[in-house]
Amino acid sequence: MKAIYLCIVMVFLNTGWGTAAEFWGRTGHRATGEIAEKHLSNKAQKKIKELLDGASLAFVSTFADEIKSDEKYRPYSPWHYVNFPFDSTYEDHPKSDRGDIVQAIDTCIKVLKDASSSKEDKAFHLKLLVHFMGDLHQPLHVGKAEDKGANTFQVRWFDDGTNLHTVWDTKMIESYNMSYSELASNADMLSKEEIEALESGTVTDWMYESRELCLDIYKNTDIGEKLGYRYMYRYMNVMRGQLQKGGIRLAHVLNDIFG
Repeated sequence: MKAIYLCIVMVFLNTGWGTAAEFWGRTGHRATGEIAEKHLSNKAQKKIKELLDGASLAFVSTFADEIKSDEKYRPYSPWHYVNFPFDSTYEDHPKSDRGDIVQAIDTCIKVLKDASSSKEDKAFHLKLLVHFMGDLHQPLHVGKAEDKGANTFQVRWFDDGTNLHTVWDTKMIESYNMSYSELASNADMLSKEEIEALESGTVTDWMYESRELCLDIYKNTDIGEKLGYRYMYRYMNVMRGQLQKGGIRLAHVLNDIFG
């Protein structure tokens, strides 16, 4: 019996199911989806429920990551990010012929606004849009190619070796120890004017906002550095703000699409 138990444990460890990083990596996206739900118009809510067959934005927010292991969806992998040198701009740097996150969001919006798009196509691109709007507000998804968006930028999180991208994707949220619904319900109270200010601008403007934060992160983080409570103190509320901005702006885009 003990041998059977050990085998089951090993299967879960090897597949990654149930690991902290897996769970918390999803938490940020789900929090953004949950926040967006609170800012949807009634008309948008109804149309989205119809497209998603009743599923919530939080539920579908991880879809774009879940399909990565399927070979037929590999062309969508570059849609999760955009990389260009720190001394360049998005407009000046050559665009990837495989697409990037800015182009991806634009494509999703066009499909959703196109009356000739099928329900299946609209549902697929809606799920992608929910995820990519979350990714747009994770600053290291607007990074540089040399270190693959900080995936090869090695640091320590408390006593564990990891990379800077993972710190922002999962480690800080994991250490904060809140569920996605708790993060969403404890988002900052904002006035109507503050919400309208966050909704203003374009997808490219929001990308550049994340880019500025990315630059700040690189300025304040060293390769091999041991990160922990001090880093949480500096950036956790910033991260919470990014989740909230992503949710509010996602709802704004969806309200524009669906009325």
